[in-house]
Amino acid sequence: MTAQQDRLKALNFDHPETIPVSVGILPAAWMKYREALDELVAQHPIIFGPQGERARDYDAIHTETYIAGDHVDAWGCVWSNLKTGMEAIVTGHPVPTRADVRALGQPKEDSGFPHGFMYLRLQDLRGFEELMVDFGEQPPELQMLIDKVLAYNLRQAKLRLAALGALENPDPIVGFGDDLGLQHRLPISPRMWRKFLKPCYAAIYMPFREAGYYVYMHTDGHIHEIIPDLVDAGVNVVNPQVRANGLDNLARVCKGKVCVDLDLDRQMFPFATPQQIDAHIRESVDTLGAPEGGLWLRAEIGDDVPLENTAAILDALETYRGYYS
Repeated sequence: MTAQQDRLKALNFDHPETIPVSVGILPAAWMKYREALDELVAQHPIIFGPQGERARDYDAIHTETYIAGDHVDAWGCVWSNLKTGMEAIVTGHPVPTRADVRALGQPKEDSGFPHGFMYLRLQDLRGFEELMVDFGEQPPELQMLIDKVLAYNLRQAKLRLAALGALENPDPIVGFGDDLGLQHRLPISPRMWRKFLKPCYAAIYMPFREAGYYVYMHTDGHIHEIIPDLVDAGVNVVNPQVRANGLDNLARVCKGKVCVDLDLDRQMFPFATPQQIDAHIRESVDTLGAPEGGLWLRAEIGDDVPLENTAAILDALETYRGYYS
């Protein structure tokens, strides 16, 4: 069975052969560890596939905002990066006043669905504090801003569906990313999220579902209260962080109901022992896994993760992917 077949079986609770696993390595980690990290990757073809003899460019950057300096996106948001190899953050908010909201037009450039396409787009445009005041006071400009960002996203959805339809064998899983939570809570109440934002995600996702695609949503932060709402809005696979939500909370709202691509605890990876990492991954499988499926596992490796801990992550993923085999 191929990795893609296992993913589809897992998200459909159709007894996959193994738990699908994946590992993302940040550019900063490649820049720091270079050949030593390459050796670890080559030792785990089950996770990374065969590596062959090709030379790797350890300094390669494929996303502009991972380069040190300032970058401006299609909406005019300024992204500032202090360290090449890591992601930038938005420091320049082009819509600081409500008068600016009223004057805001949609970008002519079609930039698709970058990470942070809906909720984070509102925050990037207004700034966190101004947006929180908007949600608190609920002026007409709040819904006006939401409507403008949503209209742009619906335009991107039509373009993406058309591009997928032109492919002979498109990937049936369509991915999106938008961080909806803070470390310990949602930035707004679940009630307010359901009122203002849930309809937006439903409007974006449902055309993909109606066209026969599965919807995958990455979303960092504390979100477990609204995961059932994301499922209502069309999400088939949710990618939450374990540290911000807790395994028990995720099991309560997700297990047997929606497939979880669990973002393993990247906040512990730099500091834990290899034994603690193994125990964490096993506990995650014990708590969220089942023979019928519903669980994928994902790990992110930054430049702050020691090589011995990276090795422990890779070894544990290879061991526990077969937990129910």
